[in-house]
Amino acid sequence: ILGILSCAFYLPLVVSFDKVTIPAELKSAVVKIAVNTTSCSVTCGPGFKLEEMCEITPAGERRNCTLRRSDCLTSWVCGLLHFTVHVGKPFQFSCLTSDAVGFGSQAYGYTWRLAQGLITTNDVLFKPFNNPDSVIKFSPTRESDAGTYRCDVQMLKTFKVIKRVYFGVRVIQNDLVDLNFQKSLTWEQKLAANKEEGNTENSTHQEVQKQQRFWQGELFYECLIGIVSGVIAGVLVSMAL
Repeated sequence: ILGILSCAFYLPLVVSFDKVTIPAELKSAVVKIAVNTTSCSVTCGPGFKLEEMCEITPAGERRNCTLRRSDCLTSWVCGLLHFTVHVGKPFQFSCLTSDAVGFGSQAYGYTWRLAQGLITTNDVLFKPFNNPDSVIKFSPTRESDAGTYRCDVQMLKTFKVIKRVYFGVRVIQNDLVDLNFQKSLTWEQKLAANKEEGNTENSTHQEVQKQQRFWQGELFYECLIGIVSGVIAGVLVSMAL
């Protein structure tokens, strides 16, 4: 019975839909939609993407295409960034990139927290850090500035957090390590690096001279040790006789 009743109600609906006429204005209507788009300019936090907007005719043709920049938000968690800074050097970092300009014409608010002396993302260890701006500047950098700084970016009208990023800052003394990369390379690695830079001829000549001086020095010391050993052995033999 229910099946018969459903069919009875369904048939008039089908018949009524067949009688619907589409106005001429709708048949000739042109819609403007995004036919192509790029990925978001950033992997986290507010960014932008480019969209190709085109008018689509009833025949399916594209016309009057333009590019439009629109805001996007892929993920609000950005993770941890590491920095190593020398004592006394100026340093700064920002929790908002230039790609974040706009985002619905909303103003931003920034909340900073600090885990002093630690490199961590454990939110329990952070304490409030007074800085209303998006940038933190050290001029100069002190050892007490070391730690992890957490920045939350909020939209002021909705208080929605749209980005959270951690900055791990290590502060070291200037004489703690030697950061001269060339000094740590072997002779073969230096040749390979100079070859990529196009300085093979001069660098090879210099390195060969260094190697020659090295081996000449080695040969001299070997000869000297041999002579001294021979003299000592001769003295010992003569004393034994």
